[in-house]
Amino acid sequence: MNLERYSNQNQIGDVMKRTLILSASAVLLACMTATAFADGDIVAQAKAYTANVTRSSLPWTGPTTGPAAQHGKTIVFVSADQRDSGPRGVAQAVQQAAKTIGWNYRLIDGQGSISGRSAALNQAIALKPDGIVLGSVDAREQAALIQQAASRGIKVVSWHSLPKPGPAAQYGIFTNLATDPLEVAKAAVMYVIATSNGRAGVVIFTDSTYEIATAKADAMAALVKQCTGCQLLKVEDTPLSDTATRIPQLSATLLQRYGAKWTWALTINDMPFDFMSPTLQQAGYKGTGPLLGVSAGNGSESAFQRIRDHDYQAATVAEPVSQQGWQAVDELNRAFSGAPASGYAAPVHLVTGANIASDGGKENVYDPDNHYRDVYRHIWKIQ
Repeated sequence: MNLERYSNQNQIGDVMKRTLILSASAVLLACMTATAFADGDIVAQAKAYTANVTRSSLPWTGPTTGPAAQHGKTIVFVSADQRDSGPRGVAQAVQQAAKTIGWNYRLIDGQGSISGRSAALNQAIALKPDGIVLGSVDAREQAALIQQAASRGIKVVSWHSLPKPGPAAQYGIFTNLATDPLEVAKAAVMYVIATSNGRAGVVIFTDSTYEIATAKADAMAALVKQCTGCQLLKVEDTPLSDTATRIPQLSATLLQRYGAKWTWALTINDMPFDFMSPTLQQAGYKGTGPLLGVSAGNGSESAFQRIRDHDYQAATVAEPVSQQGWQAVDELNRAFSGAPASGYAAPVHLVTGANIASDGGKENVYDPDNHYRDVYRHIWKIQ
Protein backbone atom coordinates (compact mmCIF):
# COMPACT_ATOMS: atom_id res chain seq x y z
CA MET A 1 0.00 0.00 0.00
CA ASN A 2 1.88 3.10 -1.12
CA LEU A 3 2.26 6.47 -2.75
CA GLU A 4 5.00 6.48 -5.34
CA ARG A 5 6.96 9.17 -7.14
CA TYR A 6 5.36 9.70 -10.50
CA SER A 7 6.26 11.22 -13.83
CA ASN A 8 4.36 14.41 -14.73
CA GLN A 9 1.79 12.37 -16.65
CA ASN A 10 1.18 10.03 -13.75
CA GLN A 11 0.95 12.95 -11.33
CA ILE A 12 -1.95 14.33 -13.36
CA GLY A 13 -3.66 10.94 -13.20
CA ASP A 14 -3.02 10.77 -9.47
CA VAL A 15 -4.67 14.16 -8.92
CA MET A 16 -7.73 13.01 -10.87
CA LYS A 17 -7.85 9.80 -8.82
CA ARG A 18 -7.65 11.70 -5.53
CA THR A 19 -10.51 13.95 -6.69
CA LEU A 20 -12.65 10.86 -7.26
CA ILE A 21 -11.65 9.47 -3.87
CA LEU A 22 -12.53 12.66 -2.05
CA SER A 23 -15.86 12.89 -3.88
CA ALA A 24 -16.75 9.34 -2.90
CA SER A 25 -15.69 10.02 0.67
CA ALA A 26 -17.88 13.12 0.78
CA VAL A 27 -20.89 10.98 -0.15
CA LEU A 28 -20.03 8.51 2.62
CA LEU A 29 -19.79 11.35 5.12
CA ALA A 30 -23.22 12.74 4.27
CA CYS A 31 -24.61 10.93 7.30
CA MET A 32 -22.16 12.71 9.63
CA THR A 33 -23.55 15.94 11.08
CA ALA A 34 -21.53 19.09 11.56
CA THR A 35 -23.23 19.92 14.86
CA ALA A 36 -21.03 19.69 17.94
CA PHE A 37 -22.41 17.82 20.95
CA ALA A 38 -22.29 19.15 24.45
CA ASP A 39 -19.28 17.52 26.11
CA GLY A 40 -21.32 15.52 28.61
CA ASP A 41 -23.66 14.23 25.91
CA ILE A 42 -20.98 12.95 23.56
CA VAL A 43 -18.92 11.43 26.38
CA ALA A 44 -21.98 9.54 27.63
CA GLN A 45 -22.76 8.38 24.10
CA ALA A 46 -19.14 7.39 23.56
CA LYS A 47 -19.03 5.28 26.72
CA ALA A 48 -22.29 3.51 25.84
CA TYR A 49 -21.14 2.86 22.27
CA THR A 50 -17.75 1.57 23.43
CA ALA A 51 -19.42 -0.84 25.85
CA ASN A 52 -21.44 -2.24 22.94
CA VAL A 53 -18.58 -2.72 20.45
CA THR A 54 -16.27 -4.34 23.01
CA ARG A 55 -18.65 -7.22 23.73
CA SER A 56 -17.20 -10.67 23.06
CA SER A 57 -18.50 -14.13 22.14
CA LEU A 58 -21.40 -12.83 20.08
CA PRO A 59 -23.49 -15.44 18.25
CA TRP A 60 -23.16 -15.99 14.49
CA THR A 61 -25.36 -13.57 12.53
CA GLY A 62 -24.20 -14.49 9.02
CA PRO A 63 -25.74 -16.85 6.46
CA THR A 64 -26.80 -20.37 7.41
CA THR A 65 -27.93 -21.58 3.97
CA GLY A 66 -26.42 -21.50 0.50
CA PRO A 67 -25.25 -23.64 -2.40
CA ALA A 68 -23.35 -26.86 -1.87
CA ALA A 69 -19.65 -26.93 -2.70
CA GLN A 70 -18.88 -26.41 -6.39
CA HIS A 71 -16.13 -28.85 -7.36
CA GLY A 72 -12.91 -28.57 -9.33
CA LYS A 73 -12.36 -24.82 -8.97
CA THR A 74 -9.09 -22.91 -9.03
CA ILE A 75 -8.76 -19.56 -7.27
CA VAL A 76 -6.00 -16.97 -6.97
CA PHE A 77 -5.50 -14.60 -4.06
CA VAL A 78 -4.00 -11.28 -5.19
CA SER A 79 -2.58 -9.46 -2.16
CA ALA A 80 -1.84 -5.74 -2.13
CA ASP A 81 1.09 -6.34 0.20
CA GLN A 82 1.84 -9.48 2.21
CA ARG A 83 3.78 -7.39 4.71
CA ASP A 84 0.41 -6.02 5.84
CA SER A 85 -1.19 -8.33 8.40
CA GLY A 86 -4.69 -7.67 7.01
CA PRO A 87 -4.40 -9.16 3.53
CA ARG A 88 -1.87 -11.69 4.85
CA GLY A 89 -4.37 -13.00 7.39
CA VAL A 90 -7.20 -13.14 4.85
CA ALA A 91 -4.93 -14.98 2.40
CA GLN A 92 -4.10 -17.64 4.99
CA ALA A 93 -7.78 -18.16 5.77
CA VAL A 94 -8.76 -18.32 2.09
CA GLN A 95 -6.12 -21.01 1.63
CA GLN A 96 -7.55 -23.01 4.57
CA ALA A 97 -11.13 -22.66 3.37
CA ALA A 98 -10.16 -23.52 -0.23
CA LYS A 99 -8.53 -26.72 1.01
CA THR A 100 -11.67 -27.56 2.99
CA ILE A 101 -13.97 -27.06 0.01
CA GLY A 102 -11.56 -28.88 -2.32
CA TRP A 103 -10.26 -26.08 -4.56
CA ASN A 104 -6.83 -25.31 -5.95
CA TYR A 105 -5.29 -22.16 -4.46
CA ARG A 106 -2.47 -19.81 -5.43
CA LEU A 107 -1.17 -16.58 -3.88
CA ILE A 108 0.38 -13.66 -5.82
CA ASP A 109 1.84 -10.73 -3.86
CA GLY A 110 1.55 -7.16 -5.19
CA GLN A 111 4.48 -6.24 -2.92
CA GLY A 112 3.18 -2.85 -1.86
CA SER A 113 3.35 -0.88 -5.11
CA ILE A 114 0.87 0.12 -7.79
CA SER A 115 3.00 -1.49 -10.49
CA GLY A 116 3.38 -4.62 -8.37
CA ARG A 117 -0.38 -4.92 -7.89
CA SER A 118 -0.96 -4.45 -11.62
CA ALA A 119 1.60 -7.14 -12.40
CA ALA A 120 0.04 -9.49 -9.85
CA LEU A 121 -3.43 -9.03 -11.34
CA ASN A 122 -2.13 -9.53 -14.87
CA GLN A 123 -0.44 -12.73 -13.75
CA ALA A 124 -3.60 -13.92 -12.01
CA ILE A 125 -5.74 -13.30 -15.11
CA ALA A 126 -3.22 -15.11 -17.30
CA LEU A 127 -3.65 -18.22 -15.14
CA LYS A 128 -7.33 -18.35 -16.21
CA PRO A 129 -8.66 -19.24 -12.75
CA ASP A 130 -12.31 -19.64 -11.92
CA GLY A 131 -12.09 -16.96 -9.25
CA ILE A 132 -9.89 -14.22 -7.85
CA VAL A 133 -9.89 -12.84 -4.30
CA LEU A 134 -8.46 -9.34 -3.97
CA GLY A 135 -6.73 -8.60 -0.67
CA SER A 136 -6.82 -4.85 -0.06
CA VAL A 137 -6.29 -4.11 -3.77
CA ASP A 138 -8.01 -0.78 -4.40
CA ALA A 139 -10.84 -1.20 -6.93
CA ARG A 140 -10.38 2.25 -8.45
CA GLU A 141 -6.65 1.87 -8.79
CA GLN A 142 -6.96 -1.44 -10.66
CA ALA A 143 -10.36 -0.83 -12.28
CA ALA A 144 -9.35 -1.76 -15.84
CA LEU A 145 -7.75 -5.07 -14.87
CA ILE A 146 -10.60 -6.06 -12.55
CA GLN A 147 -13.08 -5.41 -15.37
CA GLN A 148 -10.87 -7.43 -17.70
CA ALA A 149 -11.00 -10.37 -15.30
CA ALA A 150 -14.77 -10.12 -14.99
CA SER A 151 -15.20 -9.87 -18.77
CA ARG A 152 -13.36 -13.19 -19.12
CA GLY A 153 -15.80 -14.90 -16.81
CA ILE A 154 -13.55 -14.87 -13.74
CA LYS A 155 -15.54 -14.31 -10.56
CA VAL A 156 -13.98 -11.61 -8.38
CA VAL A 157 -14.51 -11.24 -4.64
CA SER A 158 -12.62 -8.50 -2.81
CA TRP A 159 -11.57 -7.67 0.72
CA HIS A 160 -11.18 -3.95 1.54
CA SER A 161 -11.10 -2.96 -2.13
CA LEU A 162 -13.96 -0.48 -1.72
CA PRO A 163 -15.08 1.71 1.17
CA LYS A 164 -18.29 -0.22 1.80
CA PRO A 165 -19.19 -3.92 1.90
CA GLY A 166 -21.51 -5.58 -0.60
CA PRO A 167 -21.88 -6.27 -4.33
CA ALA A 168 -20.17 -3.87 -6.74
CA ALA A 169 -21.09 -4.97 -10.25
CA GLN A 170 -19.97 -1.60 -11.65
CA TYR A 171 -16.40 -2.62 -10.79
CA GLY A 172 -16.76 -6.21 -11.90
CA ILE A 173 -16.72 -7.33 -8.27
CA PHE A 174 -19.25 -9.95 -7.11
CA THR A 175 -19.04 -8.61 -3.56
CA ASN A 176 -16.63 -6.64 -1.37
CA LEU A 177 -15.93 -7.85 2.17
CA ALA A 178 -15.34 -5.31 4.91
CA THR A 179 -16.80 -4.04 8.10
CA ASP A 180 -18.53 -0.69 7.55
CA PRO A 181 -15.67 1.86 7.50
CA LEU A 182 -17.82 4.56 9.05
CA GLU A 183 -18.63 2.28 11.97
CA VAL A 184 -14.95 1.31 12.25
CA ALA A 185 -14.02 5.00 12.36
CA LYS A 186 -16.75 5.66 14.91
CA ALA A 187 -15.57 2.83 17.17
CA ALA A 188 -12.02 4.20 17.24
CA VAL A 189 -13.02 7.80 17.92
CA MET A 190 -15.72 6.98 20.46
CA TYR A 191 -13.20 4.97 22.46
CA VAL A 192 -10.84 7.96 22.48
CA ILE A 193 -13.62 10.34 23.53
CA ALA A 194 -14.84 7.96 26.24
CA THR A 195 -11.37 7.25 27.63
CA SER A 196 -10.27 10.90 27.58
CA ASN A 197 -13.62 12.13 28.94
CA GLY A 198 -13.93 14.36 25.90
CA ARG A 199 -10.51 15.99 26.23
CA ALA A 200 -8.41 14.44 23.47
CA GLY A 201 -5.77 16.08 21.30
CA VAL A 202 -5.79 13.98 18.13
CA VAL A 203 -3.52 13.38 15.15
CA ILE A 204 -4.97 11.13 12.43
CA PHE A 205 -2.67 9.13 10.14
CA THR A 206 -4.02 8.03 6.75
CA ASP A 207 -2.92 7.06 3.23
CA SER A 208 -5.02 8.71 0.52
CA THR A 209 -3.88 6.17 -2.06
CA TYR A 210 -6.77 4.08 -0.77
CA GLU A 211 -10.41 5.09 -0.94
CA ILE A 212 -11.29 3.09 2.18
CA ALA A 213 -8.48 4.81 4.12
CA THR A 214 -9.71 8.24 3.03
CA ALA A 215 -13.28 7.37 4.02
CA LYS A 216 -12.20 6.23 7.49
CA ALA A 217 -9.90 9.21 8.09
CA ASP A 218 -12.54 11.73 7.00
CA ALA A 219 -15.15 10.06 9.21
CA MET A 220 -12.77 10.09 12.19
CA ALA A 221 -11.95 13.76 11.65
CA ALA A 222 -15.64 14.68 11.41
CA LEU A 223 -16.45 12.90 14.66
CA VAL A 224 -13.49 14.38 16.57
CA LYS A 225 -14.74 17.84 15.53
CA GLN A 226 -18.13 17.06 17.05
CA CYS A 227 -16.48 16.76 20.47
CA THR A 228 -16.16 20.36 21.63
CA GLY A 229 -13.57 19.52 24.28
CA CYS A 230 -11.41 17.61 21.79
CA GLN A 231 -8.93 19.08 19.35
CA LEU A 232 -8.07 17.76 15.90
CA LEU A 233 -4.43 18.77 15.59
CA LYS A 234 -3.57 17.29 12.19
CA VAL A 235 -4.60 14.80 9.55
CA GLU A 236 -1.30 13.36 8.33
CA ASP A 237 -1.32 11.74 4.88
CA THR A 238 1.63 9.36 4.65
CA PRO A 239 2.12 6.23 2.51
CA LEU A 240 1.80 2.98 4.39
CA SER A 241 4.46 1.40 2.20
CA ASP A 242 7.00 3.88 3.61
CA THR A 243 5.85 3.50 7.22
CA ALA A 244 9.15 2.09 8.47
CA THR A 245 11.17 5.02 7.17
CA ARG A 246 8.70 7.88 7.60
CA ILE A 247 6.83 7.28 10.86
CA PRO A 248 9.80 7.67 13.28
CA GLN A 249 10.79 11.10 11.93
CA LEU A 250 7.20 12.17 11.39
CA SER A 251 6.34 11.27 15.00
CA ALA A 252 9.33 13.29 16.24
CA THR A 253 8.24 16.29 14.15
CA LEU A 254 4.67 16.11 15.47
CA LEU A 255 5.92 15.85 19.07
CA GLN A 256 8.02 18.97 18.55
CA ARG A 257 5.10 20.83 17.00
CA TYR A 258 2.31 19.88 19.40
CA GLY A 259 4.04 18.69 22.57
CA ALA A 260 1.64 17.87 25.38
CA LYS A 261 -1.37 18.84 23.25
CA TRP A 262 -0.98 15.56 21.35
CA THR A 263 -2.52 12.81 23.47
CA TRP A 264 -4.05 10.38 20.94
CA ALA A 265 -2.90 8.99 17.60
CA LEU A 266 -5.62 7.56 15.37
CA THR A 267 -4.59 5.45 12.38
CA ILE A 268 -6.37 3.62 9.56
CA ASN A 269 -4.56 0.39 10.46
CA ASP A 270 -1.98 -0.88 12.94
CA MET A 271 1.15 -0.48 10.83
CA PRO A 272 2.19 3.05 11.94
CA PHE A 273 2.36 1.89 15.55
CA ASP A 274 4.93 -0.74 14.59
CA PHE A 275 7.43 2.10 14.16
CA MET A 276 6.19 4.85 16.48
CA SER A 277 7.19 3.38 19.85
CA PRO A 278 10.97 4.05 19.68
CA THR A 279 10.36 7.75 19.02
CA LEU A 280 7.97 8.00 21.96
CA GLN A 281 10.45 6.20 24.21
CA GLN A 282 13.24 8.57 23.20
CA ALA A 283 10.93 11.51 23.98
CA GLY A 284 10.42 10.16 27.51
CA TYR A 285 6.86 8.91 27.09
CA LYS A 286 5.76 5.77 28.94
CA GLY A 287 3.85 2.98 27.24
CA THR A 288 0.81 3.83 29.35
CA GLY A 289 0.68 7.43 28.13
CA PRO A 290 0.08 10.33 28.05
CA LEU A 291 0.21 9.68 24.27
CA LEU A 292 -1.67 6.55 23.17
CA GLY A 293 -2.75 5.05 19.87
CA VAL A 294 -5.95 3.53 18.50
CA SER A 295 -6.23 1.83 15.12
CA ALA A 296 -9.39 2.07 13.02
CA GLY A 297 -9.02 -1.36 11.47
CA ASN A 298 -6.66 -4.32 11.27
CA GLY A 299 -5.96 -6.15 14.54
CA SER A 300 -2.44 -7.35 13.81
CA GLU A 301 -0.48 -9.68 16.07
CA SER A 302 1.90 -6.86 16.98
CA ALA A 303 -1.06 -4.62 17.87
CA PHE A 304 -2.49 -7.29 20.18
CA GLN A 305 0.89 -7.61 21.86
CA ARG A 306 1.19 -3.84 22.32
CA ILE A 307 -2.30 -3.64 23.82
CA ARG A 308 -1.57 -6.58 26.11
CA ASP A 309 1.76 -5.04 27.23
CA HIS A 310 0.38 -1.46 27.57
CA ASP A 311 2.96 -0.42 24.99
CA TYR A 312 1.65 2.86 23.49
CA GLN A 313 -1.36 1.29 21.74
CA ALA A 314 -4.61 1.17 23.70
CA ALA A 315 -7.04 -0.37 21.21
CA THR A 316 -7.65 -1.63 17.68
CA VAL A 317 -10.82 -2.18 15.70
CA ALA A 318 -9.90 -5.72 14.79
CA GLU A 319 -11.07 -7.28 11.55
CA PRO A 320 -12.06 -10.96 11.79
CA VAL A 321 -9.70 -11.73 8.90
CA SER A 322 -9.93 -15.50 9.25
CA GLN A 323 -13.72 -15.40 9.24
CA GLN A 324 -13.65 -13.04 6.26
CA GLY A 325 -11.31 -15.40 4.42
CA TRP A 326 -13.81 -18.22 4.82
CA GLN A 327 -16.58 -15.86 3.77
CA ALA A 328 -14.62 -14.97 0.61
CA VAL A 329 -14.58 -18.64 -0.39
CA ASP A 330 -18.30 -18.96 0.39
CA GLU A 331 -19.07 -15.87 -1.72
CA LEU A 332 -17.10 -17.32 -4.64
CA ASN A 333 -19.01 -20.58 -4.22
CA ARG A 334 -22.25 -18.61 -4.48
CA ALA A 335 -20.97 -16.82 -7.58
CA PHE A 336 -19.93 -20.11 -9.23
CA SER A 337 -23.40 -21.57 -8.63
CA GLY A 338 -25.27 -18.51 -9.88
CA ALA A 339 -26.59 -17.57 -6.43
CA PRO A 340 -26.56 -13.96 -5.14
CA ALA A 341 -24.02 -12.70 -2.61
CA SER A 342 -24.84 -13.40 1.03
CA GLY A 343 -24.98 -9.71 1.95
CA TYR A 344 -23.25 -10.39 5.26
CA ALA A 345 -20.89 -7.86 6.84
CA ALA A 346 -19.13 -8.68 10.11
CA PRO A 347 -20.05 -6.41 13.02
CA VAL A 348 -17.49 -3.96 14.36
CA HIS A 349 -15.41 -5.21 17.29
CA LEU A 350 -13.04 -3.07 19.37
CA VAL A 351 -10.20 -4.87 21.14
CA THR A 352 -8.89 -3.24 24.33
CA GLY A 353 -6.90 -4.33 27.33
CA ALA A 354 -10.14 -5.32 29.05
CA ASN A 355 -11.37 -7.85 26.46
CA ILE A 356 -8.18 -8.94 24.71
CA ALA A 357 -8.22 -12.46 26.16
CA SER A 358 -11.59 -13.21 24.49
CA ASP A 359 -12.36 -14.41 20.95
CA GLY A 360 -8.94 -15.81 20.14
CA GLY A 361 -7.03 -12.96 21.75
CA LYS A 362 -4.73 -15.31 23.65
CA GLU A 363 -3.13 -16.07 20.26
CA ASN A 364 -2.89 -12.34 19.40
CA VAL A 365 -5.61 -12.51 16.79
CA TYR A 366 -9.32 -11.68 16.68
CA ASP A 367 -11.07 -14.90 15.73
CA PRO A 368 -14.76 -14.76 16.76
CA ASP A 369 -15.96 -17.64 18.88
CA ASN A 370 -19.12 -18.13 16.80
CA HIS A 371 -18.32 -21.46 15.05
CA TYR A 372 -18.23 -19.86 11.57
CA ARG A 373 -16.07 -22.68 10.14
CA ASP A 374 -18.69 -25.26 11.13
CA VAL A 375 -21.42 -23.05 9.65
CA TYR A 376 -19.67 -22.84 6.29
CA ARG A 377 -18.93 -26.58 6.23
CA HIS A 378 -22.63 -27.16 6.84
CA ILE A 379 -23.60 -24.75 4.03
CA TRP A 380 -21.18 -26.48 1.64
CA LYS A 381 -22.46 -29.90 2.78
CA ILE A 382 -19.01 -30.99 3.84
CA GLN A 383 -18.73 -33.29 6.87
